[in-house]
Amino acid sequence: MIVLKSKAEIEIMREAGRINARVHEAIREAAKPGVTTAQLDAIAEKVQQQHDAKPVFKGYTFSPAVPPFPSTITVCINDELVHGIPNKTRRLEEGDLLSVDCGTMYKGFIGDSAFSIGIGAVSDEVIELLDVTEKSLYVGIEQCVVGNRVGDISYAIQQYVENRNYSVVRGYGGHGVGRTMHEDPHVPNYGRPRRGVKLRPGMTFAIEPMVLQWSHDVITMPDKWTVKAKDGGLTAHCEHTIAVTENGPEILTLL
Repeated sequence: MIVLKSKAEIEIMREAGRINARVHEAIREAAKPGVTTAQLDAIAEKVQQQHDAKPVFKGYTFSPAVPPFPSTITVCINDELVHGIPNKTRRLEEGDLLSVDCGTMYKGFIGDSAFSIGIGAVSDEVIELLDVTEKSLYVGIEQCVVGNRVGDISYAIQQYVENRNYSVVRGYGGHGVGRTMHEDPHVPNYGRPRRGVKLRPGMTFAIEPMVLQWSHDVITMPDKWTVKAKDGGLTAHCEHTIAVTENGPEILTLL
């Protein structure tokens, strides 16, 4: 069931999104060679606490067979695509491709967004993958207009990425977001235009291209959370929470 949000509810989501963006800003500043992924996680939780907000990911689970997620953010490096768990001993290295995802709850509503950056001096292949991933996000956002369908978003992202010889993941995608982290509709990063749910004012969802350097095949690691590229290629991940309005899409996860 799709839950349409009122203007007052979207205003609260906008503030949740701003707090989430502040988390991202603090992590970007701290993400340097030698810093541990656990240190980044601690920074995220501190920023949320400073703004009377709570982590959404911490304690989350989707199956009795999967342990609750233990951290405030997910941290992925190089061939890790999504859901990486921060670690006290894992340090960022020069040339790494870092992806961070975070969800923030404020006054009962959630802002959810992700970004990818290079650490220090990075290779040309990292720079290109980062550029394609970020631009594919905005290509998808452009399709979030009243009367379009979810498939228009999915198709636009897939075409942009695959026309540049990269792949989009199949088993994971964007999603509705509001009072809970995963609401309807599901927003795949691939699909056919003019298919799926029609977009209406008040819909809020996260769009999140997950782009792989080579094949779209992935594997889940023994921790039951971390998802990696099966072929070991680089990956990147960008995400914003948006609201569909009569005047076009509004990005809610900005400063």
